[in-house]
Amino acid sequence: MPELSPISVAFLVFPNVTQLDLTGPAQVLSRLGNTTLNLVWKDTDPVPTDAGFPLLPTATFEEIQSADILCVPGGLGTMDIMQDTDVLAWLQSVAAKAQWVTSVCTGSLVLGAAGLLKGYKSGCHWASIDQLAFFGAIPVKQRIVEDRNRFSGGGVTSGIDFALALAARIRGEDFAKFIQLSIEYDPNPPFDAGSPDKVPPHILDRYYKMIEASVPDREAKVKAIAESLGF
Repeated sequence: MPELSPISVAFLVFPNVTQLDLTGPAQVLSRLGNTTLNLVWKDTDPVPTDAGFPLLPTATFEEIQSADILCVPGGLGTMDIMQDTDVLAWLQSVAAKAQWVTSVCTGSLVLGAAGLLKGYKSGCHWASIDQLAFFGAIPVKQRIVEDRNRFSGGGVTSGIDFALALAARIRGEDFAKFIQLSIEYDPNPPFDAGSPDKVPPHILDRYYKMIEASVPDREAKVKAIAESLGF
């Protein structure tokens, strides 16, 4: 078997990230072979996630100036980093040299805030996807969205799907299938309730109330952030 070309992967990690947005695709991409994968933040102190346990950054912005694959996960913490000039500057710098600029869930809004999705199709969590338009992106309601060198997953679990699709683009379909087999990714959930059009109204209403309590007036705030950034 010929030697695999080296691949570097940089995941932005930040306070109140949704850990599965990050760890799902990280598990897949770490198996590309000859791969270096880093979780990158301003410092290497433990970073809290929205699951209640921390993740440990492996490198800082200063240490990682380039990567073949740049990935931004989502989570409640995106509201803060969309306004963080250090984060946006680092994303812009790394994205300019990256082969693939990617996101999961509301991580696409962060890429949008950095000006990296203007004119690009992108996915996002179903509850936030329309907000992509505030940043000049083209919202697409699919689990995997590819537009030139931009790859995005929809909400949370779709990070695994997008990473497998990206693995196929980089190493070939058979290699991606091998990864899928190795992690036994064979979804068969007990309920068909992973989309707003598949649940009864009272469950959907409960979700909207939870989001409103967590981030009141989220859409208006995202729009205001976009306007403050000049979009």
